[in-house]
Amino acid sequence: MLLLKPLVACEALRLWGGHPLLPRSSLLTCLRHWGTVRPVDTSSVVAATGDGMKVLNVAEKNDAAKNLASIMSGGRSRMREGLSRFNKIYEFDFELQGRRCQMTMTSVSGHLLNYDFAASFRKWMSCSPAALFDCPVIKQCSTDYEPIMRTLEREARRCQMLVIWTDCDREGENIGFEIINVCRAVNPQLKVLRARFSEITPASVRRAVNNLVEPDGRASAAVDVRQELDLRIGAAFTRFQTLRLKQVFPARLADHLISYGSCQFPTLGFVVERYKTIQSFIPESFWKIKVSHMRPEGNVDFNWKRVRLFDEACCRALFERCCENSTATITHVQSKPKSKWRPVPLDTVELEKLASRKLRITAKETMKVAEKLYTQGLISYPRTETNIFPKELALAPLVQQQVNDPNWGAFAARLLETGPNPRQGKKTDNAHPPIHPTKYAPGLQGNEQRLYEFVVRHFLACLSADAQGQETTVEAEVAGEKFSANGLMITARNYLEVYPYDKWSDKELPVYRVGQQFASELAMPSGETTPPPLLTEADLIALMDKHGIGEWLGAATD
Repeated sequence: MLLLKPLVACEALRLWGGHPLLPRSSLLTCLRHWGTVRPVDTSSVVAATGDGMKVLNVAEKNDAAKNLASIMSGGRSRMREGLSRFNKIYEFDFELQGRRCQMTMTSVSGHLLNYDFAASFRKWMSCSPAALFDCPVIKQCSTDYEPIMRTLEREARRCQMLVIWTDCDREGENIGFEIINVCRAVNPQLKVLRARFSEITPASVRRAVNNLVEPDGRASAAVDVRQELDLRIGAAFTRFQTLRLKQVFPARLADHLISYGSCQFPTLGFVVERYKTIQSFIPESFWKIKVSHMRPEGNVDFNWKRVRLFDEACCRALFERCCENSTATITHVQSKPKSKWRPVPLDTVELEKLASRKLRITAKETMKVAEKLYTQGLISYPRTETNIFPKELALAPLVQQQVNDPNWGAFAARLLETGPNPRQGKKTDNAHPPIHPTKYAPGLQGNEQRLYEFVVRHFLACLSADAQGQETTVEAEVAGEKFSANGLMITARNYLEVYPYDKWSDKELPVYRVGQQFASELAMPSGETTPPPLLTEADLIALMDKHGIGEWLGAATD
């Protein structure tokens, strides 16, 4: 469920009027936190503690913590075990604002805390489904993540400062506040700062550590609201419809749970709507006229301007009239330049759709692999709504990294000669740039290699030039009926040289002149209309994006 300012304000107004469905406390919390992110002068914080200050740094995943520690320590960090065997601890010395600090870097594994109902409301028969809209909820740590929480508590007791290195989006901000709450529960005096970055590279990490900011409470509160609403609405309607439908269909649904989700329900609606359209589709027969110019060098097919008719008798009458005088006369010849646009920079929705269509990788697997490439420092942050490269992002050095690749290196080198010229999109989230490679990575395997190659080729393609061609349209007339044929000659492939995922092929036409005549071969083929196909995963992602369904860029994980 996408939570934006208008929604928050609208729901808040409804709540003041006593709306029975949504909890007042959550939305008011979100409104209270709605403010601005302020940069922090870390020098005063560091000066207050002097040399030897101990700083706890926490990333969202172990791979990110490992790579961040390696960059900040120059590869000299020392590893020790935490209480969770999946989340290591890395220690190193670091100079912050000119003063020596003892850094501890560790991680969580996504969300540390989750909402649940108070114990007395968890059993299905403990209350009516409607009571779940107002009953108490708590945020607690699951048993699996308790070792991570105990590690944070232990390390926080020893430190004077906490720096949050979780992903820089709403979900990451909320995870950051979960970390803050756990750490401050055992060390209330802990100073807390936030690192903002879009890629795990030396330059980006340096910028982040030199420009630490306050954590963004408004973004975290928005996630809290979404999580609580999803829990209340999902649980209430799941219990209600499961219990009700079991009464109606006791034999068939005795052991079934009928789930409801704020995103699941409308998304399934798209699938069902398309299925019902296909099932109710009634095919219609149609007929058309086809003209062919038979040549030893190859036949040329002309398409009927009427396209097709659904009346066989009418089509046959026109066909027989054409057969009586089958000589075709060229009435118009036009040749004009034609371009095939290069792609715009890559955002998350396009990454999911294109990977599904072109690479046959599911959206869920795409985001899993993209997150891994990101934590390894090979691509920028993969959850972004932006398809405009910011002016301050230096593109040439990123292209330079790719010049030694045996497959696309020569193209990258030519691109540097003319200078990168990105085709810009129209969207920006003002948080992260479009997805792009940040480091050359020749040793990848499997889907990691395929997705990384796609990101690189897409990046180089959008910085190149549109493909250019010359399109020829020839119109002919047979017994008063009009027909046309199109040809294409590609004059400059440009971005297509590096982007095999787009197809644009030559279609050769002979030279025709206005007034030229030829004996035509006529045919009257028939066919039937067909229903639309079932939705593909890429189609479904596009529909969810169009209708604003799903947590921000969360289609891959739903």
